[in-house]
Amino acid sequence: MAAPRNPQAVLRRLFDAALAAADPLMRVPPHLPKAPSGRILVIGAGKAAAAMARAVEETWPGDIEGLVVTRYDHGLPCRRIEVVEAAHPVPDAAGRQAAQRILELAQGAGAGDLVLCLISGGGSALLALPAAGLSLEDKQAVNRELLRCGARIDEMNCVRKHLSAIKGGQLAAAAAPARVVTLAISDVPGDDATVIGSGPTVADTTTFADAREILARYGIEPPASVQDHLVRAAAETPKPGDPRLAGGEFILVSRPQDALEAAAAAARAEGITPVILGDSLEGEARELAQVMAGIARQVTRHGQPAAAPCVLLSGGETTVTLRGKGRGGRNAEFLLALCVALDGAPDIHAIACDTDGIDGSEDNAGALIGPDSLARATAAGLNAKASLADNDGYGFFSTLDDLVTTGPTRTNVNDFRAVLVLPRT
Repeated sequence: MAAPRNPQAVLRRLFDAALAAADPLMRVPPHLPKAPSGRILVIGAGKAAAAMARAVEETWPGDIEGLVVTRYDHGLPCRRIEVVEAAHPVPDAAGRQAAQRILELAQGAGAGDLVLCLISGGGSALLALPAAGLSLEDKQAVNRELLRCGARIDEMNCVRKHLSAIKGGQLAAAAAPARVVTLAISDVPGDDATVIGSGPTVADTTTFADAREILARYGIEPPASVQDHLVRAAAETPKPGDPRLAGGEFILVSRPQDALEAAAAAARAEGITPVILGDSLEGEARELAQVMAGIARQVTRHGQPAAAPCVLLSGGETTVTLRGKGRGGRNAEFLLALCVALDGAPDIHAIACDTDGIDGSEDNAGALIGPDSLARATAAGLNAKASLADNDGYGFFSTLDDLVTTGPTRTNVNDFRAVLVLPRT
């Protein structure tokens, strides 16, 4: 098949297909339990929380009430479920207040009630209710250090759970003896229920000792109050077998793999062979870029793991250890490192975007690269290696006008990467 005339437009269509597959308005309704005759309380947190709440309202016309918290600018108007916006990834007072109200709503549920909990990526930072003896400022300080050091999401959430009064199964414990059903959209490698939003409704398998070890491993010295709290370990999070969590139901309504499979189907429709490399690739963004460059060259040279035209699809959450002072999230970092590694190799194009529409804390979802990216950068006075050393992927791609901007998508199934290898021209 002839190469597509506009490879970057193809990559955007694949990304759009991935987003459509993760749309809460489509994914939530088929998984809703039968509406009970008793009281229905809807609570939740995450970047998709408002869209999930809207889906519940549109499916259940009866009497429901509740509160969900989402990131600023990720809200949607709902009639019966209150939507509150708060800060992410570093929590703020709005998130703390919303978490306190959600906990109180859960505590007020009775034996005949249904508590429907809507959880998606970002829920951990948005449910910012400090454990007794800790302040919001304590949590903010630890959060910032965890974000800077390159910790994996499961490591960050282990620490967060043990500084919280609501995460790590504590929300479901507060709702007992009501029936708790959780609908979740996964943004974590392996779709681990205990990690998605720090698992507020599922038993926690991590401990205070684990949290202390993670901080020590990354050389993080927390505030004295946090250190004292982790050493005292007065009240562990609910563990498997806790009777307060008995009867709870956890339903995964959307996964990163679903988005990759949708993109693969869209690629086939374009006449391009898709190769899904994995939905949970982790590690430093720049190191994964080296691996992807090697696989793309293997396609070009040897037609493996598929002959061109093919697209290498992957998901998961990489990390960035900050060394410089530039702007940019992990997807911009990945693409900038890929651009350097490919060194202008012909017929290779790529896109990397966060499916929530926000790459790190910037206003873009990610970016695009092509064989001419380095040449255009040089012509614009940019040095790709220097930009990478300064963690300035945003500045690099902004200058080239290659940022991908979607605005808040109100979903989150982690990062989406596609490397398109075309036949040699």
